[in-house]
Amino acid sequence: MTDTTGPELAPRLADLFDCARMPGFGAALDRLTAALAPFDLTAVFYYPRTGLPVLLHDGFGTYGNSRALENYVKGSYLLDAVFQACASDVADGLYRMEDLAPDAFFESDYFHAWEVHPCISMNSGSLAEEIVFLATIGSGRIAYSLMRANRSPRFDATEFARLGGTAPVVMSAMRMNWDDPLRDAGPASSFGTAEQAFTTFEPGRLTDREREIVRLMLQGHSALSSSGVLGIAEGTVKNHRKSIYSKLRISSQAELFNSFLRHVLGPSGP
Repeated sequence: MTDTTGPELAPRLADLFDCARMPGFGAALDRLTAALAPFDLTAVFYYPRTGLPVLLHDGFGTYGNSRALENYVKGSYLLDAVFQACASDVADGLYRMEDLAPDAFFESDYFHAWEVHPCISMNSGSLAEEIVFLATIGSGRIAYSLMRANRSPRFDATEFARLGGTAPVVMSAMRMNWDDPLRDAGPASSFGTAEQAFTTFEPGRLTDREREIVRLMLQGHSALSSSGVLGIAEGTVKNHRKSIYSKLRISSQAELFNSFLRHVLGPSGP
């Protein structure tokens, strides 16, 4: 395995900067990080302060599907822990997903939904692990994810440390290459901001507090975690959840998940 300070890394660094502002930059970035730790798929997304995400580099290979990617960019990204981290005050750097995600994220409907999660394969299932470089560019954030497919080992401590050692270079190179990520942006979100997607969910049927509970539930927070975020008792969260189900005439969080997807994706959604 290549050391972060070893001479074998120098050609890959030169390759990366030679590819700056060229179509092959993303692949060069993958070659650099793969020299430090192998992975199965990658992606680089830009999350502007308002509007839809922009896919800057597609390293999905044979994993996932184009429909899931389309649904992600249209609205299911709102439930992704990477987006949540980018929308928060998390500092730039390299992170394991488990350190960014809410406590119940890996059991959430979103995490296991291959129709709307572009990194999940219908055939191979969930990821073994995802780690992500976060970098601020202007008012938005860029996320460079390295992922290992199901049945692969997690990134071990040595691999994570090696990749972490390159974080300043990776972030600087991404800022240099994608100094204006919105050049390739699609249309702005019909909701304007992510928050509006939740505040406009089921108007006239749910209270503002119930919509807050919906947001936290679908983004992967348990009742206990939601209670901490909102500063209310866990039992109160559970009572709100019962009220939500009753008002929407549903009986499970999976039904709530599908209802929200129809809200953000429209009738043609999954």
